[in-house]
Amino acid sequence: MFPATELVFRDDPYARTLTATVVGHGEKGGIVLDRTLFYPTGGGQPGDRGTMIWADGTETGIATTVWEDGGKTVIAHVASEEMPIPEPGTTVTLHLDWDRRHKLMRMHTALHLLSVVLPFAVTGGSVGEDEGRLDFDIPEADLDRDALNARLAELVAADAPVSFEWITDAELDAQPELVKTMSVAPPRGSGRVRLVRIGGAGASIDLQPCGGTHVRSTGEIGRFEIAKVEKKGKINRRVRVRFVEEAQA
Repeated sequence: MFPATELVFRDDPYARTLTATVVGHGEKGGIVLDRTLFYPTGGGQPGDRGTMIWADGTETGIATTVWEDGGKTVIAHVASEEMPIPEPGTTVTLHLDWDRRHKLMRMHTALHLLSVVLPFAVTGGSVGEDEGRLDFDIPEADLDRDALNARLAELVAADAPVSFEWITDAELDAQPELVKTMSVAPPRGSGRVRLVRIGGAGASIDLQPCGGTHVRSTGEIGRFEIAKVEKKGKINRRVRVRFVEEAQA
């Protein structure tokens, strides 16, 4: 058994480099460290990539990052190529693929805004670098994409702050309305759950459990739009969004 990994990305999603210590080698081949700034695959967001540099200068690419255990307390870094197993106690430096991560952060926050303009139960979702999607339990109805995109643009332009706070499992159980997702359970296991708030406490735009990485404010998302609405069942609608490239002068 490994000790719980310190989740640096949860307190500081803008951290790009970090020194850590090797704890061991996971059953699936990943390298387990005492702490990490790499987000592991989960909640619809893909695992981070980057590089791991040993004390002697050896550089190893990290193809993805995953949860090592079902309890979701230990994280493993999966190398992109075969490599010697670093001994426990080895000091390494992590360098995050920041450009990719920042796109994922922008998209994840964008999807939270999408759940604001479409206030229906969420049945699934996926965070991508350039596109993302949420599946909604929506009764038979036509969606006015132009009106929805106009509202999304307003929320981005408002440059509302994005912040984090914590409640206990019991407090979440007492407020089931905070949970929008039907297929993905809020990240539990430590006795408390992190909430992501968009907007100030007195003028909150959105508040829901989420363990993913997010930008500091909605203005940082940039322009994005609903690109497509697909029918995936009698009452299931898949709504895809994408970033809109700014026109070059």
